[in-house]
Amino acid sequence: MAPVVAHSLENLQPSVKALADTGVKTVPSIYVKDETDRPKVPYNAFSKEIPVIDIAGLIGERRSGIVADIGRACSEWGIFQIINHGVTKSLTERIRAEAFEFFAMPLEEKTVYAAKPGQFVGYANGSILTDEKYMDWRELITLRCFPIGSRNEDQWPRKPESFRGTLEEFSNSMLGLVRDLLGLISESLGQETQAVEKACAEGEEKVVMNYYPTCPQPDLTLGVKRHKDPGCLTVLLQDQVGGLQATKDDGLNWATVEPIEGALVVNLGDQLHAMSNGRYKSADHRAVVNSTATRMSIVVFYNPSPDCVVAPLPGLVDANHPALFEPYVYQHRHVKRMREHMEKSNA
Repeated sequence: MAPVVAHSLENLQPSVKALADTGVKTVPSIYVKDETDRPKVPYNAFSKEIPVIDIAGLIGERRSGIVADIGRACSEWGIFQIINHGVTKSLTERIRAEAFEFFAMPLEEKTVYAAKPGQFVGYANGSILTDEKYMDWRELITLRCFPIGSRNEDQWPRKPESFRGTLEEFSNSMLGLVRDLLGLISESLGQETQAVEKACAEGEEKVVMNYYPTCPQPDLTLGVKRHKDPGCLTVLLQDQVGGLQATKDDGLNWATVEPIEGALVVNLGDQLHAMSNGRYKSADHRAVVNSTATRMSIVVFYNPSPDCVVAPLPGLVDANHPALFEPYVYQHRHVKRMREHMEKSNA
């Protein structure tokens, strides 16, 4: 019998890695999606539509062109890839290797870091949310990294031994990149470089590691269900397997993001959609799985501070461009979004 993860106290669910390791031939019903939600585009049918932007030379004459390219990508897709971003290959290789080593540990060692009810951090199977009716085909661990005082360090794995040091180095490097990207996005909106970063107040950073084992019936389930990120900006490090998909036409067509060696995927969340006064899209995306290769992604989420008041940037509102969003407290909106997500998942 496959080991189980306590998805809630009342409902023990098999670990997807354990299921894959035992050679399960069918997907348990709790992972089977409704017919309308099942993927039709394969994980490796890679698209050339998602923009790829070279951000080398930010300080120099290339900056204006980079800003223009990012603006177009944000308005058309809300998602794009970047190359020559300054995060070193040695660092990305180390964080991937250590994440893989963590997920390879016995289940009882991983569940030491299990997510606690009502807290969206720690290790989980399927989803960090408890009590979802239908599960995603993944294991994950969510780690708070910034501000330092908000870290859930009791849930930062101690194995492998270098995990914590590598995570801190990776999160710091990615935080610097995120701030550069926010500056470019601000400029693409015609605002001062620090406009979006200031609008997020101190901001917060989380790192989520996703492990997608092979799946016997990948056409019946998803690695991550269709969604838009509730935060501000997301930067994703993926491997060469493929599986991230995005749509710009409300799901009529799905584009599989092509894995590019050394690239990072950037997508906008709901808060940048609001701050841009609707000019920029919140990326509509999902992850699909496959029957032949395990996939892993490491995702950095940058969000406004919990008590931050989010509203369209003042420079984007005038008589001809009224505000499309009333001001709201980020934490309140985030909790509301999570509740709506649960209701939709359990419908």
